[in-house]
Amino acid sequence: MKKFLIAASTAVGMSAIATAPGFAYTITGEKDAWLYDNNYGSCGANSTCLTNDMSRLDAILGGNSSAPGGNVELFATSEGVTLANFQNSGRTSIEGTVAGKSLTLSSLTYSDWFDTGSGVTTQYGANNLANKWFNDFYKAAGLETTLGLAAREMAYAAYLGDNVKGFQRTSDPNISYVTTSGSDLLIGLAGHYDAKAFYSSMLGPFGSLIKNGFQVSEVVKVNYGGVEDFLYSFSATETNLLEVGDGKSHSGNYEVALKGVVPPAASVPEPSVVFGLIGLGGLLAAKRKQQQAE
Repeated sequence: MKKFLIAASTAVGMSAIATAPGFAYTITGEKDAWLYDNNYGSCGANSTCLTNDMSRLDAILGGNSSAPGGNVELFATSEGVTLANFQNSGRTSIEGTVAGKSLTLSSLTYSDWFDTGSGVTTQYGANNLANKWFNDFYKAAGLETTLGLAAREMAYAAYLGDNVKGFQRTSDPNISYVTTSGSDLLIGLAGHYDAKAFYSSMLGPFGSLIKNGFQVSEVVKVNYGGVEDFLYSFSATETNLLEVGDGKSHSGNYEVALKGVVPPAASVPEPSVVFGLIGLGGLLAAKRKQQQAE
């Protein structure tokens, strides 16, 4: 697995191969972001700590699935936003370059969730991301088996309500890392390894019926070289980390992916090959000079 957190270009010179300086990630948009560091300063190896030190942004995003480390929470104040105010909320993004293509990772907006392509509606059953995601969530939580489809509309209404702020709270992904594997772009999302307790409080009377060991990530909007998608997961691995503030968050790593989008790395000759070509060029030039003199 090869990391491309720092984009670079290569050039072959007459006597050396040079690598361009790295590209730094930046926070753009509303800049409503919180940075959580790991094993840095007063934060131990098994903890994540709120730091908000922007100079640590690239380092925080430098992990992988085996060691996700810290994370950056986008739209960090989402839990206090009512549905009415959500309509006017902007997005917060991380921007960078991976393998020569621009990458933008963003929090979600009201229109991301509720736009049908012909209008915006919070109605249950509409053809939008909110209903698609909630159907996936409902099934993954075991509620489809326990309650049946008839109760799904009531559960959706509970999740939508301002007493829960469910969609707002699912709009604030915690980005742990970006890596590539072959042609796949991989993104780590920090969350709860066992999310039942967290989501039980968000579904009213239905919450207690969520299956044990339920896992779910927040949603991230990804645009990589013009390829755009909303990514989320219902499968996590343990991080062996806990956020010091609540002692619960960041225990699970949810890896999501855009498949087949990363271009192959530029082919750069080994130094010995370069010098060999230079030597061959010199011999050919000498041969031509000799022929011209005869």
